[in-house]
Amino acid sequence: MLLMIPTLFGAALLVFFLLRAIPGDVCEVRLAGTGLYVDEAEIELCREKLGLTKPLLVQFYTFVSGYVTWDLGESMWTGKDVTYEIAIRFKLSVQLAIMATLVAVILAIPLGAISAIKQDTWVDYTVRTFSIAGIAMPSFWLGIIIILGLLIGSQKFFGDPWMPPIYYVSPFEDFWGNMSQLIWPAVATGYRYSAVVARMTRSALLEVLREDYIRTARAKGMIEKIIINRHALKNSMLPVLTIIGIEFAFLIGGLVVTEQVFNLNGLGRLFVESVGAQDFNLTQQLVMLVVVAAVLTNLIVDLVYAWLDPRIRYG
Repeated sequence: MLLMIPTLFGAALLVFFLLRAIPGDVCEVRLAGTGLYVDEAEIELCREKLGLTKPLLVQFYTFVSGYVTWDLGESMWTGKDVTYEIAIRFKLSVQLAIMATLVAVILAIPLGAISAIKQDTWVDYTVRTFSIAGIAMPSFWLGIIIILGLLIGSQKFFGDPWMPPIYYVSPFEDFWGNMSQLIWPAVATGYRYSAVVARMTRSALLEVLREDYIRTARAKGMIEKIIINRHALKNSMLPVLTIIGIEFAFLIGGLVVTEQVFNLNGLGRLFVESVGAQDFNLTQQLVMLVVVAAVLTNLIVDLVYAWLDPRIRYG
């Protein structure tokens, strides 16, 4: 937990200074983006208002101290609070990440385990083909295929083309409306996610099944099902859990193209809009949000390690 502090500070340092090394000016984009003439004095006034004329160290201090006072500042493009801009999209992105993770885990762990147990059989080859196809197939392309299939199928059988809801609604308010909007993006993303996890599950379980204690358990006449479930599968979950954690952290803000395909107003689309508008403040806060998600996910994964493997103790 103490290592989280220098990690977050280092990430903040990098994202702050790297963003300011990128060519472009948010004031020029705002005022002169339409192609009309804008007086240089107005652009300079805009820079002063946004604090861009202050020394970089002062700007960095304001950026970091904002986390202590929970003041993330205002968006340079919209003028609204960064907290507000992120909050209205955060629920959608987190729910989509959780649903994609559930889809991946439900598919990957059973398939990976079956593939390892039935090594070099037709079952194993089928699962490996499924996994390779998932890794090779971009999730946004699969999303386009799903949308086309739903449009054609609904038009053919029901007479009206299927259209997903445009606005996000909480599952506690309208469960089916929420599912109709997010289930297909979750399936498209979760398929690729499951392909990676299934391959890792297969490799890890095969390695464990070759261990001496597994051969000893079989020699003692222990039931194969108990050997797999109680000893082999649990001990092979450590690298699998690592992959699940890394992928989940990526999904928080990394579904840029998938959100564009399914017309979802999530953090991925906000990333694109903030970068395009040269909104340094909003972009750096979004990057830090993903960093915090990655750090917390790794912390949770480390704690779960000790639960899965009693030999691991932190002290």
